[in-house]
Amino acid sequence: MNPVLNIFILFLGGAILTYFAGRINKVLQSLLFLASVLVPAFLFYTQLSIGQSATFSVDGITLNWSLNYFGWLFSLIVLGLGAMAAIYAVSYMKGKQRLGTFYFNFILSIMSMTGILLSQDLISFFIFWEIMTWSSYLMTIYNGNKVQSIGIKYFVFSAIGAYAMLMAIVMVHSITGSFLIKDLINAYPTMQLGMQIWIPVLLLTGFAVKAAMMPLHVWAPGAYSNSPMAYTSVFSGALSKMGVYGMTIVFVTLINKIPQGIWFREVIAWMGGITAVIGTLWAIKQDDAKKLLAYSSVAQLGYIITGIAIGTELALLAGLFLAVMHALFKGTLFMVVGAVEKQTGTTNFTEVSGLIRKMPWTFFAALLSIIALAGIPPLGGFVGKWMLYESLITSNHYLLVIVIFFSSTAAFLYCYKFLFGFFLGQEEKEWSHVKEAPAAMVVPMVILSLLMFVLGTFPGILLSPINNGLQALGYTDSYKNLWETSVILNGWGNHVVLQPILYYIIAIFLFFVVFLTLKGYKNTRYVTTKDISSSGEIPKEDENLTFSENFYQPFFRAVEPVMRRQIDKFYKNLGEGLEALFEFMRRIYTGNGQTYAIYVIAFVVIMLLFGNYLLK
Repeated sequence: MNPVLNIFILFLGGAILTYFAGRINKVLQSLLFLASVLVPAFLFYTQLSIGQSATFSVDGITLNWSLNYFGWLFSLIVLGLGAMAAIYAVSYMKGKQRLGTFYFNFILSIMSMTGILLSQDLISFFIFWEIMTWSSYLMTIYNGNKVQSIGIKYFVFSAIGAYAMLMAIVMVHSITGSFLIKDLINAYPTMQLGMQIWIPVLLLTGFAVKAAMMPLHVWAPGAYSNSPMAYTSVFSGALSKMGVYGMTIVFVTLINKIPQGIWFREVIAWMGGITAVIGTLWAIKQDDAKKLLAYSSVAQLGYIITGIAIGTELALLAGLFLAVMHALFKGTLFMVVGAVEKQTGTTNFTEVSGLIRKMPWTFFAALLSIIALAGIPPLGGFVGKWMLYESLITSNHYLLVIVIFFSSTAAFLYCYKFLFGFFLGQEEKEWSHVKEAPAAMVVPMVILSLLMFVLGTFPGILLSPINNGLQALGYTDSYKNLWETSVILNGWGNHVVLQPILYYIIAIFLFFVVFLTLKGYKNTRYVTTKDISSSGEIPKEDENLTFSENFYQPFFRAVEPVMRRQIDKFYKNLGEGLEALFEFMRRIYTGNGQTYAIYVIAFVVIMLLFGNYLLK
């Protein structure tokens, strides 16, 4: 049988078997869950080659699936992060209720995203998109918290995106008579101007919802923070990239082919920049790690959207490089929060602190992820952000550089808050019992964090498949002049280069390790956070020396005018207005036959009295 069909069968069959296996044995259920994610991923990379395809006909409609280099690039995110998250989930979800539901929807999410990457026709693309939406929605409401305010909001915005995408598909078929994506790309330059505008607008609306681009982002903070942390790493790290995947295809294959494309690029690029700034400000404000990372995800997606929308060779490389890096460091950070939650029972910075000695491996993963997120060398976030800044400058987007740089700089505030809040703060007696998370949770975090280091040191490992992916979309080959594209990638000389920076950092680190060892590091006395004095006074046991609330109030007073205007309030007022309208309509359509008879009589009377006048 065709490997493509085998992959779908293994995913779907594994999801069903895993769901019912819990009635027999929980261990068997967990093993089936792992097999249902890892085996199809293994088959994908060992049995499926570039260009290999499969077709399936239903009622005269042919569904076409094939693997190209661009889909293969995003499969690294979906299947790679999905495999790590699956291993993590088995330990994190131990003892939880409704495991079958969680495992089932987890597998369906991975399957649907893989299907999106393989789809070469709009029908199968839409079907897998809807499976992805429904499975992630069920994960959002899995914990049963705030179903009305969070779950319904996610569902409504997903429906808006889906209907927009469906309208575009209908338009495409009415013009081309085909559902194949390649037929859309070939016919697009010859379409009427109206269609050249409406089709990208509708498609970008659907993709922008999943990419959490403002003003369509309001579902994301609640959905990310409310779903189980074992799934949120995939939700934020991989599922959001399906929006990025679609937006890249639209920009490269459609918008770049029309003169009006420059306006699309400018508008979306600025929306990405605004998304980065507002998401960052709200992330700084949070005292709960889940919500902090949720808003941070929105902000980081803003950088990616900006790079893709600018559309230059360097900007696309930067945007897609950051997309992979975001999957790594944000997936890891959500796993870190899940580990802290499992070991302490809370994710609030004001309740738990000083975990660095209790959970050293979790701290190590968090530290590398924060360094990557902040864009500090030698991790991959530095490479991606440098290329993004450079692409904006070389394309004359100087104001947008300021916006992105402000967001990136302000992000240091919540990066510090995250690290200090959980790990570097004051140790309290009530958390003395805390131990490191189980190995099945720690190992995936450490592997992902080390990948950030490798890609930051050798970015060509990732830039090469990015280049291949863009070529699959018809973009120019940038690999031959890749090392001249950005100064950060040039050889040592009068340009910035990463390797010497890395060597200096390692040398400094080794120097202090040797120095502390020679000074008798092993004999150093353990000092608690209370073994200090402040202004000549020794703190008492009940005195907390770390921040708790309102830590960044001076900063928030400065940016308060920006944060006061919330798009969420507009959507809330709109929803209340629609609810009032529907309530009024309900009073008219009562379901009472006698009332409807009166309506009919009234209509007939009006027509008899004013019919001649109305027909003139």
